[in-house]
Amino acid sequence: MIRRIAAVLVALLMAIVVVRNAAVAGFAETRPATAAAMWGSHPRTEISTAMTEIARAAHDRHPVPSLAFSQMTDAAVKEPLAPEPFLVRGVQAELGGDGAGAQRAFEAAQWRDPRSLPAAYFLADRYVRIGDVGHGLREIAALARLSPSGIVTVAPYLAAYARSSSNWAALRQVFRSNPELAEPTLKVLAGDISTAPAVLVLADRGEKAQGAQWLAPLLETLTGAGQYARAQAVWARATGARTGGLIYDSAFTDKTSPPPFNWSLISSAVGLAERQPGGRLHIVFYGQQDGILASELLLLQPGGYRLSMQLLGDRTRARTLNWSIWCDKAAAPIASVNLDAAAAQGWRFTIPAACPAQWLKLSGSSSDISQQVDVTIGALKLEKAGPNA
Repeated sequence: MIRRIAAVLVALLMAIVVVRNAAVAGFAETRPATAAAMWGSHPRTEISTAMTEIARAAHDRHPVPSLAFSQMTDAAVKEPLAPEPFLVRGVQAELGGDGAGAQRAFEAAQWRDPRSLPAAYFLADRYVRIGDVGHGLREIAALARLSPSGIVTVAPYLAAYARSSSNWAALRQVFRSNPELAEPTLKVLAGDISTAPAVLVLADRGEKAQGAQWLAPLLETLTGAGQYARAQAVWARATGARTGGLIYDSAFTDKTSPPPFNWSLISSAVGLAERQPGGRLHIVFYGQQDGILASELLLLQPGGYRLSMQLLGDRTRARTLNWSIWCDKAAAPIASVNLDAAAAQGWRFTIPAACPAQWLKLSGSSSDISQQVDVTIGALKLEKAGPNA
């Protein structure tokens, strides 16, 4: 009987310990005061209480209470696989100027919890500052995997490494092992003219670049910097498009290559521009507001040109539609013409010397009495000619 009672008591005590452990583990993260009241000497309670005190001291810019460090030390003894004491120990070492000791502590924390976000952060910071780019990039990649919205957050830091070509090999290795990091990082690089060269080096040569996230911002960056020929070369390489004509896709057949060196066709409250079989462009202008329906960036040399085309539909109403040619970034067009006039006798215009890139735009102009226009353009052709008469 005594043995039976003893066994029951032992089982009951064990059950109480298990329940209290579970309760403390649950409260320690969210309600450390409750956990402390239940079991103040439990390692998870000590860790949670100490971390709270450290956070409060950091927020108030006060010294960390010595009791917090004592609790961490005690918790590390009781729960040797807990990463938090080693994180605190590493921060202490870092603040004390012991970088090597800090690194060992952070590595110990990460060994205990490979998914520890703070460990990855502190190690990334440590490796970067000592110039260990390979390990630093590895930890940054870990941060991206572990943290919410990590990829977007980490991309600018990865892009910063690309400013030095000596880091490109390490970045390529990171992208091979973490391909999800490549596109966001390349997109950041593409937005800065100083890092634009790194994009083409680091991009996957086997990827279909015309669908890549970085292509549009890279082209915008290059054209914004006035590097038009370079931008067109990048665009042609990415899309496989054959350049050489004065207008690309004058037959309106390329539906895949993106602007600006291919047509940008609009569907909006202004109207609709769409490709049609047979090398034609179908235009519907609603006539209620002004706006652009189609545009393409050209790289014409200074001199005279002539635009010709066929026009199917009501030519009278087509007078509300017009072609115009603009120097890039200019506030006004070089020249413009109504569609019916361009179809009847062709349109001559001259590109001036200080105009390295030009926008060819098809626009609609509204009037007091709005009328819908439905026309089709075919046989579009641009050729060199003498100056405007």
